[in-house]
Amino acid sequence: MNKFLAIAFLLCTVSVYSLCGKDQPRDYYQIKIYHLKNKAQEAQLDEYLKNAYVPALHRAGIKQIGVFKLIEVDTTDQRVYVFIPYTKFEDIEALSDKLQKDSQFNEAGKAYLQTAYNNPAYLRIESILLRAFPGMPEPAVPKLANAKSERVYELRSYESASEKYAASKLRQFNYGSEAGTELSIFPRLNFNPVFYGEVLFGSKMPNLMYMTTFLNKADRDEHWKAFNADSEWQKLRAIPEYQNTVSKNNIVFLYPAEYSDF
Repeated sequence: MNKFLAIAFLLCTVSVYSLCGKDQPRDYYQIKIYHLKNKAQEAQLDEYLKNAYVPALHRAGIKQIGVFKLIEVDTTDQRVYVFIPYTKFEDIEALSDKLQKDSQFNEAGKAYLQTAYNNPAYLRIESILLRAFPGMPEPAVPKLANAKSERVYELRSYESASEKYAASKLRQFNYGSEAGTELSIFPRLNFNPVFYGEVLFGSKMPNLMYMTTFLNKADRDEHWKAFNADSEWQKLRAIPEYQNTVSKNNIVFLYPAEYSDF
């Protein structure tokens, strides 16, 4: 068994609700979370992402990259989120080699890449790997016409108490029953989803994550009010199998950087 087959087998094994070999191709998503301590680090990271990293990923064949910042900044844990979609798992491993051989990237990112050990550009990088839901196998750019700085991007993380409950939540999103699916409700109510994904590797598992987008906070609140009152959702949530599937719901409100593709 070659290494890619071994990795594919591992991904099928760790997935709590895998249909490996039975469904259409789905993207893989990496979310890199840069933890920062001050504005100086944020400025250095912005310079690197805007002028070196994002252009290099474009040259490597990744057409759209998302860069997001916290709307409400926590001074004890400042963060920048980078969302990278891959069409194949092998592309994740190949990216490192491509960046090393990209002279434009290494020149444009020199200040960041060669930063001194006692003046780092960040505190730590957290990395999460997801696989897109079958119901939305690739990401979508939101159809919003207002300025990026005004928007609200909502990143949700649903943790489950066990793999069994996590599998039920994934079924509720993707396959449902005669009552429909949770995934079908969001586009009908114009939530402008960017992605939905099951976490394959990360510090909080079992887990799924997704991102929806809105014009502003008031628009976001109105959408969720409509969702909670939706008759299809009321039927779906009442099904016994889907009870107690989320043990922790973490919500982060973000806005896209000016150079973000999403």
